[in-house]
Amino acid sequence: MLPLFPLQAVVYPRECLPLHIFEKRYQQLINDCEEEGVLFGIPTYIDEKLEYGTEVKLQKVAQKYPEGKSDIICQGIRIFKIKNFYPQFPGKLYAGGEVEFLENNDSSEEKLQEELLRNIAILYVELTINNPPIFEIPFISYQVAHKIGLALHQEYHLLKLRNEVERLEYLISHLRKTIPVVREMNTTKKAIKMNGHFKNFDPLDFKDFKM
Repeated sequence: MLPLFPLQAVVYPRECLPLHIFEKRYQQLINDCEEEGVLFGIPTYIDEKLEYGTEVKLQKVAQKYPEGKSDIICQGIRIFKIKNFYPQFPGKLYAGGEVEFLENNDSSEEKLQEELLRNIAILYVELTINNPPIFEIPFISYQVAHKIGLALHQEYHLLKLRNEVERLEYLISHLRKTIPVVREMNTTKKAIKMNGHFKNFDPLDFKDFKM
């Protein structure tokens, strides 16, 4: 049985996750993590259900506040699928569940990593992002997943993929679709800015014009 902390968010293995803890049930959970070394799971609440999530470990309590509130830092470990969910862990305020930890194939291809980084660089240029994050090969797909504008359901789909090559291909496909959309938006912005300004058009020559 694994304690569960459902969120409308996707957490990936190796991800460093800061959280603000304010509810009594999760204050109790974090106390158990501190005192007993308990690990817990963060399943993604999506489409009004809980199915997949990531086991996490409390790394640090960064700040404690009155009434038991705290700021904490956790790290993602491994992905699971919920078999049975219980609104209350036995004898606790927080939820729990019986879970199955999933196998994961981390084997990757450097060419795919290079292609993904090229597309990320293009996206950041199109978005005119100052001081963009820098990724170096080798890396894993989870490191960039939150940095390229995926919607929640897309991040969740990535979480469920069990093969690193599939995850890289999925992210590359997303960027190939996203970059032209961003470019079109930039073109539209430029057109809007020009609206109302004096324009200098080349005069048309009608020598060869026929009706």
